[in-house]
Amino acid sequence: MRKVLVAAAGVIGPVSLAFAQGDVMTTTYGNTVVVHTDSGHEVHIYYNADHTFTGKVVDVGFNLKGTWTVDGDTLCRIYDPVPPTVTNPVCQPIAVHNIGDNWQVGKNSATLVQGIQ
Repeated sequence: MRKVLVAAAGVIGPVSLAFAQGDVMTTTYGNTVVVHTDSGHEVHIYYNADHTFTGKVVDVGFNLKGTWTVDGDTLCRIYDPVPPTVTNPVCQPIAVHNIGDNWQVGKNSATLVQGIQ
């Protein structure tokens, strides 16, 4: 489960115009970051402009929620409640992606898809 949650935690990845304008998270609002983990799990994360997020580990029915902050090029999530094996905060480097982008997060792959999936 830790692999799944860590994968979900680091799914934002090249810097674009949105970052230059001050909000690296803009492209994620109202959309879904879909992560396929190397262990076969699918994780959906939904970020909101009010600095909250929700999500789910689709195949095991585990729900995620909490708050997020950005400090420079680092995104940190604070889960509430804290999932098993996770220690708050979970922080990782961040970069902007556009709808349809695919990228690697360690051994996991991620895609930004339009809308809530």
